[in-house]
Amino acid sequence: METYSVHFGFSQHFDFPPEQAFLWCTDYAPGDLELMGEKGRRKVKRLNEDTFILNDKYKTKEGKLVKKKLVRVYPERLSWTNTRVSKDGRHSQFLYQIVTEEGGSSRLEFTGSQIFSGKKPGKAKLEAMARQLAIEDSAAWRSLAKAMAKDLSK
Repeated sequence: METYSVHFGFSQHFDFPPEQAFLWCTDYAPGDLELMGEKGRRKVKRLNEDTFILNDKYKTKEGKLVKKKLVRVYPERLSWTNTRVSKDGRHSQFLYQIVTEEGGSSRLEFTGSQIFSGKKPGKAKLEAMARQLAIEDSAAWRSLAKAMAKDLSK
């Protein structure tokens, strides 16, 4: 089966120190999808101190969508990877790193490489797909940033 990758990225500001933001971002829980503004359920399985399996089930217009992900965290680098292991988008990989900003705040630097089945489209279509993926994923992270602010400001 023929596949192709769409690469995209974005940044998300957090009003918190990098270490605090990293710990919040990697504290996986069943309610995470709701915090992202999505409808679905998450099961979290911790394999060891730095490896998780996330099993996300979404309800879509087309039916049920399952995204199973292998997540590896690197606390010393304030980064983590998320690799899709389910059928839909298998082997897609997402890289996350929390970096320091002035004044003690931080930001997420996100890089995605999503795999699609089929013949690779032209440059204009790939660029449109990358823009759309960045819009969708950055919206989820804006929601997460609001949830982080609510949780960590208490």
